[in-house]
Amino acid sequence: MYKILLALAAFSFLFGSINGQVKKPNIIIINLDDLGVGDVSAYKKGSLNTPNIDFLANNGVRFNKGYATSATCTPSRYALLTGLYPWKNSQAKILPGDAPLIIDTSLTTLPKVLKRANYTTAVVGKWHLGLGNGMIDWNKKILFAPSDVGFDYSFIMAATTDRVPTVYIENNKVVGLEEKDPLFVSYQQNFDNEPTAITHPQLMTKMKWHHGHNQSVHNGIPRIGFMKGGKNALWIDEDMNDIFLQKGLDFIQSSQDKLFFLYFALHQPHVPRVPHPRFVGTSGMGPRGDAILEADWCVGELIKKLKELKMLENTLIVFTSDNGPVLNDGYYDDAVEKVGKHTPFADLRGGKYSLYEAGTRVPFITYWKGVIKPGVSNAMVCQLDFTASFAHLLGLTLPAGDGENQLNALLGKSKKGRRDLMIEATGRLAYKYDDYVYIPPYKGSPIVETVQIENGNAPEDQLFNLKKDIGQKVNLAKSMESKLAFMKSKMDLLKN
Repeated sequence: MYKILLALAAFSFLFGSINGQVKKPNIIIINLDDLGVGDVSAYKKGSLNTPNIDFLANNGVRFNKGYATSATCTPSRYALLTGLYPWKNSQAKILPGDAPLIIDTSLTTLPKVLKRANYTTAVVGKWHLGLGNGMIDWNKKILFAPSDVGFDYSFIMAATTDRVPTVYIENNKVVGLEEKDPLFVSYQQNFDNEPTAITHPQLMTKMKWHHGHNQSVHNGIPRIGFMKGGKNALWIDEDMNDIFLQKGLDFIQSSQDKLFFLYFALHQPHVPRVPHPRFVGTSGMGPRGDAILEADWCVGELIKKLKELKMLENTLIVFTSDNGPVLNDGYYDDAVEKVGKHTPFADLRGGKYSLYEAGTRVPFITYWKGVIKPGVSNAMVCQLDFTASFAHLLGLTLPAGDGENQLNALLGKSKKGRRDLMIEATGRLAYKYDDYVYIPPYKGSPIVETVQIENGNAPEDQLFNLKKDIGQKVNLAKSMESKLAFMKSKMDLLKN
């Protein structure tokens, strides 16, 4: 009897009082960009050392089957914030920097849910979900922005580091813009007399393009898209990590007396990889490895701040990545030449852009000091489930969505996670159920030639048992016809 009362008391302390009031933690989601499972040393697959990310993994739950919904950035970020499958939204694909906001402002989003529970909300870092309604004037207040989907504070880049505009946007306004030098952006055509990487290759003083990045040049680096003006507002790539970090720390500091949610969307190791000089050469793997170590240091500084403010015990931290890794993604930066024995893809097939496992199986860690016990989980979890799971934690109800309440799995209290999941890569779908994954036939080259990654295309059905064949080497479609039929029917049911 004494043990039962003790257990009830502990449960009450961690998750609420007798009247059902839930103890609410601060919530931080750290979402990296193109980071592979093998890039985090806690997974024991690669040769990089990431001690600060490892701190979260070794003192929290490290998931072996953690997924993004998509093998590219925009759709996976859409799912993370909305709890909806991105393939249901035709706009949820890799966006240009001047694309309109693709999240319907009437939707129930993760930050909106948390605001219902009196959280202060912020996004710092990469956005890439569109801004405005299709006609952005960068020189005025930008409507249809993070503030319209639930964020009280935002300090973001519009799209990616390799796309224009190369400016920061704070609370709907471009930072540092001067009225006498307005900013103009186009993805259709260049502005008169503006240089590009093709017309003025001598401007590429820091990095040269391999494929696709040959338009406007800024900070010695060629980008995608055309840009003119706004000189005082343009970022310096080397300082980006420090600026995002400081904005994140400032938000935490200012929110220490209230509940907060921070979506901390770091840009590493997406191209162009331009770490601060103090990190250059630290990995021995060139800019990609150096950028990952820079991001790891950033995670450590975040943890240090929480310790300093005595907030670590009341903060739930999720660490993950928007999709899997890629080496050469458009620049000559020695990512392929200097990778050495390091294995960003771990033992998985494919990578970014791919329906194979390395496209969507990503680093996935949850940490909450005193609540989450250290461990390793084989439960299938997905970023799609954050909204439903955190709503359950806070005792809130939600309209129907695609996310599931997987709170017990995320907190390490259950070994059971999702049974099934639909994943997406550049508009193509694959279906997971328990240990199996089914990839329908798709036309086209089986390899994304520019990045040398298998994309999952094949003229025939593909069926793999991931428990026995994590590298997806043995196609079981012909030898397991009943299982194949089952997977097809389940996939059709979910699609329709």
